[in-house]
Order: sequence, then C-alpha cells, then structure tokens
Amino acid sequence: MVLGAIMLLLVSECSMVQVLRRLICLSQPTEEMPMTRNGRVVFSQMEEVVFGRPAAQAVAEQAARLGATRVLVMASATLARDTDHVARIRDALGHRFAAQYQGMPAHSPRGAVLDATRMAREATADLVVTVGGGSLTDAAKAVQLCLANDIDSTEAMDRLRPGGPPPQAPRLRQVAVPTTLSAGEFSAFAGVTDERSRVKEVFHHPGTIPAAVVLDPAMTLATPEWLFLSTGIRAVDHCVEGICSAEAQPYADAQALHGLGLLASGLPRVKADPSDLDARMDCQLGSWLSMAPLATGVPMGASHGIGYVLGAAFDIPHGHTSCIMLPAVMRWNRAANAERQARVAAAMGHPGGEAAEALHALIAGLGMPRSLDAVGIGRDAFPRIAERAMATPWVPRNPRPIEGPAQVMEILELAA
Repeated sequence: MVLGAIMLLLVSECSMVQVLRRLICLSQPTEEMPMTRNGRVVFSQMEEVVFGRPAAQAVAEQAARLGATRVLVMASATLARDTDHVARIRDALGHRFAAQYQGMPAHSPRGAVLDATRMAREATADLVVTVGGGSLTDAAKAVQLCLANDIDSTEAMDRLRPGGPPPQAPRLRQVAVPTTLSAGEFSAFAGVTDERSRVKEVFHHPGTIPAAVVLDPAMTLATPEWLFLSTGIRAVDHCVEGICSAEAQPYADAQALHGLGLLASGLPRVKADPSDLDARMDCQLGSWLSMAPLATGVPMGASHGIGYVLGAAFDIPHGHTSCIMLPAVMRWNRAANAERQARVAAAMGHPGGEAAEALHALIAGLGMPRSLDAVGIGRDAFPRIAERAMATPWVPRNPRPIEGPAQVMEILELAA
C-alpha cells in the first residue's frame, strides 16, 4: 500500500511512535472526543493504487506486472457502448486480452454473477479487469470466489455465506478501474443479491480485494451525473459511519477525516462544472480514503445496514440509500456520539455545526433524494424493512445500540 511505503520511509528517520503521530494528526483525541485505546488494524492484500494516469496504460502495466496472459474484461454496458474507454483498455492489453463480459445489473444478482463465472471459466482467465461501478466490482469478487470454490449454480452460492466453512482462497486476482465513487473496490466484501429472497448478502475473503486499483478521472466523465454524485455520498457514508463507530481507531480516522473533506469540497465542484477533472480527482481520492475504516476492520452502522435492505428489496441505488438514511441515522445516534459527530461537521467545513444538518445541506445542494417518500417507500413497508435490517451485519454494530426492529422503525420515521 502507498501508506505502507510512506511509513517505511519515515521509520528510517524516527520512531514508530512519531510515525503514528504524523499519520493521526487530524484525529488527535481530546477530552471531548474519546479515542479507542486498544484495537486491531487489519491490512488488506491490495498491492497498488495508481491515480491520475490514463487507465488503459495503467491497466496494461498492471497486467504485465501480475504476469497475466488471459485477461477477462468485465465492463459497464453503457461505457462499452457509448465511449471508447473499454476498447482502449482492450487494445492496450493486446495479446493478453481473452474475453469481455458486458453489463451487470444493480446489486449484483446471483444469476448474473454465475454468467460471468462461466465466461471466466471458459476463457481460462488468469486476471479480471473491471471497468465500471460498484456492482461490477462486487460481482467480480464473487466470480473469484465461485471459481475457487467450484460454484456452478446459484444455489451453490449458499456455500459462500458467512457462518459456514471458510471459502477457498481465490486464485484469480482483479484490477479495478472504477467509474463511480462507491469505493467497493477498496474492500474485500462483495454484496450479492439472492433473487429468491431479494436479500443482499455479503460474501467475504481477504483475497478478493483487487490487486490494484486505477483511478483515472477521465473515466468518470461518461458516468451519469446522478450516479457519480450519489455514489459520492455513499463514500461520505463510509467516512462518517467509520469516524462515528464505537470501534473507531486513529489509523482509519486520519484517512476518513481527510477523505470526507475532499468529498465535501469536490462533489459540489463537480455539480457546478462536470468537466472539472481536478474536482473529479479529489472525489476519487476521497472515495479511496473513505474505505480506510471498513478496510481496516472498523464496522459500519445503521445507514449501511438499512441501505442493504432498501437496495435488495426495493432496487434503490446504494448512493440514494445513503442520501436518505445517513442524516437520519446521525440524528438518531447523536446521543451516543455527539463528540464524534462534531468532528464530522468540522471536516465538512461546518465547525460548531450539527453533522446531520451539514450532510442534509450537502445532499440537497447536489439535488439528491432526501426521504424514503421521494423514492416511493411508504410507512407500510417500514415493519418489513426493520425486520430485515436486524439481520444485516451492520445494524447490530451501530454505535447507539439497536436492540430490535422498533428502534429501526424510529430511524425510518426520521427518514420518512
């Protein structure tokens, strides 16, 4: 990792304690903001992040570095059809290119994952390159697990669920070229929807995280404005729930606070001028930093948990679920973590303000939906949402304890 290289350079000049002080200067504890004094930071198997360079060139270099000879490209159908970005990547790969899977429905349904797995198997792929949004990246992670565990049907994917025997480690690696800001490429978690139950499940293995991520702001120019901006709020959600977690730690705080500042500044600039590549680069860097909490073991909270249910059961894009749920969750949690929320507001440029109000203003300024009613979800659906949310990984880890569906209903009312 880039930060790992920085730490090694600094260690030659000073003690590890001094290194950590430099890294966490943005999140020093105060009497008003308690800091976790014990914990565990889990580092990922990601090897490189390349940013600010043409994607085609960077992908070809990564394929050569990884020794790949049979590359499966998984690409957004819109990007492949309406731009030359995917064709340029194919051309840059040259003889290494083996096959192309085009299109992935939102929330990565099992059936589509299985189709991509079959293509990878038939192509004898030894590397997958994803060019698109979070559903595509998550699907590729699931493909990696399906190949390693001989999954040949949607029902057999049940074996990948948490709680059973750990899955075999993937042999196939991924290089991700994201075109949105949801930041799933920086985690080893894959959200996959079971069409039978319309429940989005989380598959996980440390080896599914991409070997490399390529951040090229030009690749995002064709992304629809609503998708780019709303997934930017998804990245804000990663930052905020990580900072406000009861299990927050200084390494993740330092990155998430800086990432939050980049996103809070960059997203309105992209809204004002969609051609501003510097603003888009700031948003991509903020998105990368937003995943530091989750990637190093800090749990998310109720915004992510309820968002999983809204996405799988109602086909609401995850960017929109974060726009709707995050301010409501912050209001409900405030009694438990007001000091942490104050740090969120300050990072967003509102020192002394309320985090929920700062978020509300940012989301409104981007023209994103801010209520469940705005996406067609009425109160009659709340009991079902609340029941399902309790079964997600994140609602039980919310910083203000949620003991049952009744408390989820309170949050839903705040977002109604």
